[in-house]
Amino acid sequence: MEKDNVLITICGRAGSKGCKNKNIKDFLGAPLVYYTLAAAFDFAGRVDADVDVCLNTDSPELRDIVLKKYPEVNYIERSKELGEDHVPKPAVWHNSIDVMQERKGKKYQHMVDLDITSPLRQIDDIMNAYKLKISRPDADMVESVTECRRNPYFNMLKQGEVYATTVIDSNFATRQEAPVVYDENASIYVVNTDYFEGNTENTMYAAKTIVYLMKDTAVLDIDSEEDFRMMEFIGKYLYENEDGYKKVRELIRK
Repeated sequence: MEKDNVLITICGRAGSKGCKNKNIKDFLGAPLVYYTLAAAFDFAGRVDADVDVCLNTDSPELRDIVLKKYPEVNYIERSKELGEDHVPKPAVWHNSIDVMQERKGKKYQHMVDLDITSPLRQIDDIMNAYKLKISRPDADMVESVTECRRNPYFNMLKQGEVYATTVIDSNFATRQEAPVVYDENASIYVVNTDYFEGNTENTMYAAKTIVYLMKDTAVLDIDSEEDFRMMEFIGKYLYENEDGYKKVRELIRK
């Protein structure tokens, strides 16, 4: 049986309006992107598959920082059109797959996307998400999630014309009775590359998706300096006290 061909995509745009240069910003002593790279190459070294890692960016600074310590990363220069604010991430995934398949002359069966700004992964998270996808060939995608602190059927409100009501109309008396919902933490996606061949709208929401549950480390989108500092505070605790996170940090190339 032939090995799976896997493409790991690491995607980052130049600049950031809320948190300047967040992708290359120092995070507890190392550039933020290095935490994702350390996890990516740990996965590549342990999985029974042929793995390539690519960086898709329009940022020369991010490119230089990545290639300085991880020269084997395949750099893809992002076009101006794909660097606009309104461009959905699956469009960049699609571009990465197309470029790398042509460059390497091979077909990838799966793409694993790792978000730079969600660095709090345990050492086995990527492997376990990938194994889950392999076990479910019927699914288009595995998406990492965390348990949700709020539930739109029970204790989340929306503003009506006059009064606030639950986001989704329901009569559930307790959260335990309500349907299970998750927070998307944007950390790991494992996707069948064939899904993109028929997906001209570059959306992930039409995919047949199953979830991989990660430890809840406080779901933060790093959109401000305050978000970044809070993520550092949480990260410091996890790297010092929990082996699954500590091992990723130890793998960062100095």
